[in-house]
Amino acid sequence: MKKILFVSSEVHPLIKTGGLADVCGSLPIALAELSQDIKLILPRYQSLKITEEVRFLCTVRVDNRNVNILETRLPGTQVTVLLVDYPSYFNLPGNPYVDELGEPWPNNAERFALFCKIAVEIAMDRAYLDWKPDIVHCNDWQTGLVPALLSLEYERPKTVFTIHNMAYQGLFPKATIYDLNIPGPLWHIAGLEFYDKLSFIKGGLVYADFITTVSPSYALEIQTAEFGYGFEGLLASRKASLGGIINGIDLGHWNPEVDPYISQTYTATTLTKKRPNKAEVQRQFGLAIDDKIPLFSLIGRLVEQKGIDLLIECLPEMMSMNLQFVLLGNGDKAYEKQLQVLADEYPNKIAIKLGYDEVLAHVIEAGADIFLMPSKFEPCGLNQMYSQRYGTIPIVRKTGGLADTVTDTLPQTLAQDTASGVVFNEASAGALLEAIKRALILYNVPSAWKKMQVNAMSKDFSWQRSAAEYLALYNNL
Repeated sequence: MKKILFVSSEVHPLIKTGGLADVCGSLPIALAELSQDIKLILPRYQSLKITEEVRFLCTVRVDNRNVNILETRLPGTQVTVLLVDYPSYFNLPGNPYVDELGEPWPNNAERFALFCKIAVEIAMDRAYLDWKPDIVHCNDWQTGLVPALLSLEYERPKTVFTIHNMAYQGLFPKATIYDLNIPGPLWHIAGLEFYDKLSFIKGGLVYADFITTVSPSYALEIQTAEFGYGFEGLLASRKASLGGIINGIDLGHWNPEVDPYISQTYTATTLTKKRPNKAEVQRQFGLAIDDKIPLFSLIGRLVEQKGIDLLIECLPEMMSMNLQFVLLGNGDKAYEKQLQVLADEYPNKIAIKLGYDEVLAHVIEAGADIFLMPSKFEPCGLNQMYSQRYGTIPIVRKTGGLADTVTDTLPQTLAQDTASGVVFNEASAGALLEAIKRALILYNVPSAWKKMQVNAMSKDFSWQRSAAEYLALYNNL
């Protein structure tokens, strides 16, 4: 049995801004089910949704600050969650990284450096918990200083650093190193310095014993200039200690057989029962209720990474086709406006809801025929896995985790019972449009379409599978 300290700035269902929280809320549970001794640690934000009892454990003094460590459990589980309680840094409105106006907290460097230092105290058993982990598993830039600081310790635990998205790096002005009390031996070009700035993520990339990313394809992509964001050389030099493990999904929460949010549950053998869910999406979005019209959908952040610009370019031509399109998401205000204009122009074909709504996300996944995910890059992606689980055929670009989880529908993959989606290569509106046309042709061949749905629904996207891979990695370390 391994003792594992799992360090993350967000954990579902306590707090979530993106996919990072889903991973960090599921993987520890799956590891606990494999009989590992795991503790999560995250800051005690104001907006945490805590349901279990919270108790005070101890006070740790770091950088002349007294920081309280509290303990609770992940809702509905026995997994221990340690909360770093320092109100002036974390007990604030807004989300973990930005204030209510969407501006980054001006002291983010100080906030997450303190979080990292507390994680190190716990990892070195200096927090009076009488518990020393074998492995400290860190996630994204907010935790990047942990492997760096631990590298200076004697008889330290092994460290794993998972990159969920290379685009977010935690870069701060050089002067920050003095405010944060960064030890001198870490400040150099082969350490935390990145073009005369302090880089949190570099702490993980340089000092962790092993680096993982959330899909095998993304592990290769980040070693190239296109996806490496200036770190491709460093990552290529560490390729012997770099690998990809595909995320799982929460099969209990995303399961069309028992989903409480959808109007009719169904399985791969009762696919006709998917129809009432389609009618429900059409009803909720004010579109014509018609089972014959292919219903396209997109759920996600409206940012360039997700290929939203490609979709906006395609939509006018899509309007000449027999289809409906629904969208749930928010993000870049310019994209929100453009989509709203198109929805107003084609009210019978396009309906959008700006924002995020977990229940509606389930309703759409169950009711849509086709799910669009034309990402420019996608470290892992979850919605293409949710979609396949619900027999909703994804159209994806061949990148990162999308390439690893969706099998393109071709004559041979149909024959091999592996076809589960439509995959296109180039990040262009033309390539996306071709994929949409291909999907419409397949939709009109019911036998092929049903085969794709059954293939998609029978894939194993469980966290158990991913957790077993992580456990093998921990044991190797």
